[in-house]
Amino acid sequence: MSLYQEYLDEIAVRKGEGLNPKPIDTAELLNEIIAQIKDKTHAHREESLKFFIYNTLPGTTSAAAGKAAFLKAIIQGKSIVEEITPTFAFELLSHMKGGPSIEVLLDLALSDNPSEANPAAEVLKTQVFLYEADTDRLESAYKAGNAIAKDILESYAKGEFFTKLPDIPEEIKVVTYVAGEGDISTDLLSPGNQAHSRSDRELHGKCMISPAAQQEITTLKAQHPDKKVMLIAEKGTMGVGSSRMSGVNNVALWAGEPASPYVPFVNFAPVVAGTNGISPIFLTTVDVTGGIGLDLKNWVKKTDADGNAVLDKNGDTVLERVYSVDTGTVLTINTKEKKLYNGDQALADIASAFTPQKVEFMKAGGSYAIVFGKKLQTLAAEILGVKLQSVYAPSKEISHENQGLTAVEKIFNNNAVGVNSDVPLHAGSDVRVNVNIVGSQDTTGLMTSQELESMAATVISPIVDGAYQSGCHTASVWDKKAQVNIPKLMKFMQDFGLITARDPKGKYAPLTDVIHKVLNDITVDDWSIIIGGDSHTRMSKGVAFGADSGTVALALATGEANMPIPESVKVTFKGEMKSYMDFRDVVHATQMQMLKSFGENVFQGRVIEVHIGTLLADQAFTFTDWTAEMKAKASICISQDDTLIASLELSKKRIQIMIDKGMDNTTKVLAGLIALADKRIAEIKSGEKPALAPDNNAKYAAEVVVDLDLIDEPMIADPDVYNEDVSKRYTHDTIRPVSYYGGNKKVDLAFVGSCMVHKGDMKIISQMLQNLEDENGKVEFKAPLVIAPPTYNIVDELKAEGDWDILTKYSGFEFDDVAPKQTARTQYENMMYLERPGCNLCMGNQEKAEKGDTVMATSTRLFQGRVVEDSNEKKGESLLASTPVVVLSAILGRTPSMDEYKLAVKGINLTDFAPPVNEMTTEPRVNVIEIQRQ
Repeated sequence: MSLYQEYLDEIAVRKGEGLNPKPIDTAELLNEIIAQIKDKTHAHREESLKFFIYNTLPGTTSAAAGKAAFLKAIIQGKSIVEEITPTFAFELLSHMKGGPSIEVLLDLALSDNPSEANPAAEVLKTQVFLYEADTDRLESAYKAGNAIAKDILESYAKGEFFTKLPDIPEEIKVVTYVAGEGDISTDLLSPGNQAHSRSDRELHGKCMISPAAQQEITTLKAQHPDKKVMLIAEKGTMGVGSSRMSGVNNVALWAGEPASPYVPFVNFAPVVAGTNGISPIFLTTVDVTGGIGLDLKNWVKKTDADGNAVLDKNGDTVLERVYSVDTGTVLTINTKEKKLYNGDQALADIASAFTPQKVEFMKAGGSYAIVFGKKLQTLAAEILGVKLQSVYAPSKEISHENQGLTAVEKIFNNNAVGVNSDVPLHAGSDVRVNVNIVGSQDTTGLMTSQELESMAATVISPIVDGAYQSGCHTASVWDKKAQVNIPKLMKFMQDFGLITARDPKGKYAPLTDVIHKVLNDITVDDWSIIIGGDSHTRMSKGVAFGADSGTVALALATGEANMPIPESVKVTFKGEMKSYMDFRDVVHATQMQMLKSFGENVFQGRVIEVHIGTLLADQAFTFTDWTAEMKAKASICISQDDTLIASLELSKKRIQIMIDKGMDNTTKVLAGLIALADKRIAEIKSGEKPALAPDNNAKYAAEVVVDLDLIDEPMIADPDVYNEDVSKRYTHDTIRPVSYYGGNKKVDLAFVGSCMVHKGDMKIISQMLQNLEDENGKVEFKAPLVIAPPTYNIVDELKAEGDWDILTKYSGFEFDDVAPKQTARTQYENMMYLERPGCNLCMGNQEKAEKGDTVMATSTRLFQGRVVEDSNEKKGESLLASTPVVVLSAILGRTPSMDEYKLAVKGINLTDFAPPVNEMTTEPRVNVIEIQRQ
């Protein structure tokens, strides 16, 4: 059977599912289609033409190479296709976004045939996705006296690829659609259990919110053809939780605009909004698509006659509505005045959505074009030897005299490139920075590979010290979907230059370690900037930013990222930990005490600079990881010198294990990371460059002092699923002491795993089980206990130290790498499961708790439907707590009393954390800091 017939069969299947033909990305299929186009009598010629023109993916796919080559033959007259004139062929090339199309356009532009060269040059002047090999060709031709090459470079130096684009409209009419009340998780927009379909944009689009919501949006579009549908999080924040480029892609698919008539299912320019704005990580994805994200502020705190906040019976602030955005409301976005209107009435200032930089993203159709355009304009000016006259808005550079730098300000100044100022920059400055470490995870990795193909990238930037492709999100079940998607992903990423969790050649065993743990291990410099394809990219060394698949692709391709320097909130500790408390309780208490002190979340959108000091990076990650749930943009852990050295030595050990497994590549990335770690350790020991610390006169948006003396009970983050105010459900902000539940809240399943736990947690489990057996004569589970160690390194260390034998003694299931599960578990028995290292239940894309269960977990997510779905009889709920509370809940089948808890943890060292004795700040250097910019 021909590939084309197989494609027709697939089309028939998809048609039955309400789907269009899948876009073509392979040369083999496209070659058959081209052959049918050339055969004027072929029965499938007409539909083959449509597939070639309208359904072939651009960029660096093998299909794109075939399409570009055929268009070149048409332009040169070597192939005659009546329906595709040379002029139309040039138009099609102009929509192919780099890679083979640029190579073809350069071939034509630098030829001796003016009828080919001149139109090719005009198309090239509109393109920005050029790489070194492309600009080298132009430079060589220019130096050889080629007039066309000079003309193209002069156009680039003037930035005409940007200046000749139309400006954004002064007014944009929108019709509102309230997607939900309260915070809207990206899991609603792109469910984790549908992660396998993310690279099939049309198919994945069908999982957004619900079929009913999709129909309502479609109806609104039909009723208001001249307006854009704006999706809203009423009384909440839009896009909390995971990064999910697929989430914004789905919004754009239903409510955006087609990016090109010749590129199927790639839409851009969505409009989203929230009463409390857009979460930082989701706002980045909005920028990638050239969209608009509005902070509506349409609900405010209700106050009494004395100006005090009015509280409800639960002690929560009462909100009152300032203006309505009910579904179907027609509003006007005035981009010039930067205001939101209802008719003639100004409702809100929306200037934050229309900064000069964001307007440029909208004009260019997304942030990628701006990043590549700036690089291209700069390079062209250098080649021509002319002064750069940037056509882009100048970066905002803010510097306050005699003001020190926070830790994140120091890192950004140290990694900044292209900065005009010779003084240190402070928060609010727009900065382009070099990226040191990049991580791609497996459920978004296929999208990252598509983004790399679309921007015509073929190899990782040499600026990046190390990059890793994980296999953790598909670790639980090696099902048919994973077997199809993951090997393809690993091959692409390994060829691109990443260290991969699975070896396409089978040289080393699969390593399904949680991505954040691996990134934490391979980050070997506390001055690093890390970009990762997950919201929990929150390393406890350096500063890490969770990002969408597109931003990850950009970091891999260019070694850079663009963002404003964030404000910081300083978190310090006082008092003393009680012996029976876990560090996880400190994490929850931080959030609870902050909310009580400030009455609002001062962490949101900022960097949490936490002065932990005494915990190894492996353990401190429990805090930095949870800052995603605090809605912070990122976090930085300030460590003492000896602690940082010990953390780096542990990283070296674990990286060496990866090398010993055979995971290093031809460029010896992992060996290079060990060398960088050795260099950093030497700097600290010599005093040349101590552990990163802020200046003692740095300025913070807020300062939070956590009182450890007040933490006398385990703390539980509760989704509060029955709160009368729907907007207060599933927020991570409801933190309750264990005594709140009176020792009688039924627990149906317990889960210890995810990136929130470390080796110490696994040892706590083995010690607790021994304690309980000593006390009761046996260990009996009244609820299932699922344990998923975060990494294989931890499993190996536990085996060497004897703890794994203890765990297997009490378990009823132990993972088997030789015969991994191929079907998801849907029911659980009252026993302990030792699952394969990876995300497991925390991700919820492969396995979940039974519907309607009450789950007690160490993980990070309590969103509706994530770990557990609702049943017809009962809402599912996922409560989040420390490892001891989770384990004991499984033993008891309910929440424990304080007496039961204390007895179970008796004699166990739950944490080594103690507040640092001395303040971890430094004296400002001359000019505040010695800047080492690129």
